[in-house]
Amino acid sequence: MQYTRLGKSGLKVSRLCLGTMNFGPETDEKESFRIMDAALDAGVQFFDTANVYGGRESHGRTEEIIGRWFAQGGGRREKVVLATKVYGDMEDPIDGPNAERGLSAYKIRRHLEASLKRLQTDHVELYQMHHVDRNVSWAELWGVFENLIRQGKIDYIGSSNFAGWHLAVAQAEAKARHFLGLVSEQHKYSLLCRLPELEVLPAAKELGIGVIPWSPLAGGLLGGNALSGTGSRSGRSKEAIEKHRSQLEQFSALCREIGEKEDTVALAWVLSHPAVTAPIIGPRTLEQFNRSLRAVEITLDEEVLRKLNEIFPGPGRPAPEAYAW
Repeated sequence: MQYTRLGKSGLKVSRLCLGTMNFGPETDEKESFRIMDAALDAGVQFFDTANVYGGRESHGRTEEIIGRWFAQGGGRREKVVLATKVYGDMEDPIDGPNAERGLSAYKIRRHLEASLKRLQTDHVELYQMHHVDRNVSWAELWGVFENLIRQGKIDYIGSSNFAGWHLAVAQAEAKARHFLGLVSEQHKYSLLCRLPELEVLPAAKELGIGVIPWSPLAGGLLGGNALSGTGSRSGRSKEAIEKHRSQLEQFSALCREIGEKEDTVALAWVLSHPAVTAPIIGPRTLEQFNRSLRAVEITLDEEVLRKLNEIFPGPGRPAPEAYAW
């Protein structure tokens, strides 16, 4: 496994991040444990979760599964760089209206305590804002996060689904407080979703924020099974497949030409971007996890990258050059 620093921080993480969203709703606890054990064996020590993961009626279940895995001992917790998130509605009647989506200092503090309890740990290495909350000031946000860091409950702060200008404002506000600010941004990015190349990726690179792409296989469309009709991921709707059929067929042909699987090439392409720290892989089975490891072993040459750009055209350049002189 390869490792890199998370943004401008001194923290080193594996170049693949184990996403756990399927643990509970799609993957039972036994298989989830097998995947996490295999991840550590392979050197994948960067794990990502969220307080809302676990299914529509079972928010928190995924964190509980991870907590029970940690509780087995064997140095599992000590070996993992753990990331979780806050923002979503946890439907806690005690919180009343404050249980709704958002990032108030009140909610962040309470929801972190609940996550730590479910995860059976006293801290997380990376605590991420799952979405932008335009109703909360950066004075409030940085105030509560600074306090949680002083308490030793979190080490670093990350964001998710932020626009490029949100990142710039966040870092400017942090700098004014002599605070590190964001070290990561978790963002949707794949061969089928290249809009982040306009603003988010250039901003993150300039500001020293490591990008953690989510859905690097576009909900399974780039995983190789979409055209065959196997699998049952929601992203593989008939409409999405038909919309991208020509591209997917060309992509599969190119992968066969170079002798690599589609998911491997899609992940390797995401990894090739200089702003990217680690794409999130979300395996439902141990077999899927093991197959994803190949992505860090290959380097796509210039000719393959050129052909991928022809099949999946991006904006071409960052903003404003992508659309202005």
